[in-house]
Amino acid sequence: MPRQTTFAKPGDVKATWHKVDARGQVLGRMATTVATVLMGKHRPEYTPHVDCGDFVVITNASGIVLTGRKAEQKKKLRFSGYPGGLRSDSFGDVLESKPELLVKDAVRRMLPKNRLGRQMLSKLKIYAGDEHPHAAQQPKPLEI
Repeated sequence: MPRQTTFAKPGDVKATWHKVDARGQVLGRMATTVATVLMGKHRPEYTPHVDCGDFVVITNASGIVLTGRKAEQKKKLRFSGYPGGLRSDSFGDVLESKPELLVKDAVRRMLPKNRLGRQMLSKLKIYAGDEHPHAAQQPKPLEI
């Protein structure tokens, strides 16, 4: 048995596809599981400086659940870049208009804040409805 720690190399890791049905899921709890899979921390050969993660397809993003009064009280901020250009929408309004944005933002903030994190985020595919164009990859259901 070797005494050295083995590090995964970028070409060695074979990414698989997972599918998550977000209907009825709590946003934060789902996002933590998805972020863990995107980073690859669920694999035994996880290496911090290599993208070991898998692809994740999230469907039914419009059916996520926000606990408590977050839908009315929590605000999603955006800035246009101009003076006085700060706009805010409640989470409930964003959930009705662009649910994909809410889910992507929750997962993005749980990933590393560097080039590797942006590469991991590109493996996340989010759809508001039940349909997705990734059936050819045969994604396996991911239990949350």
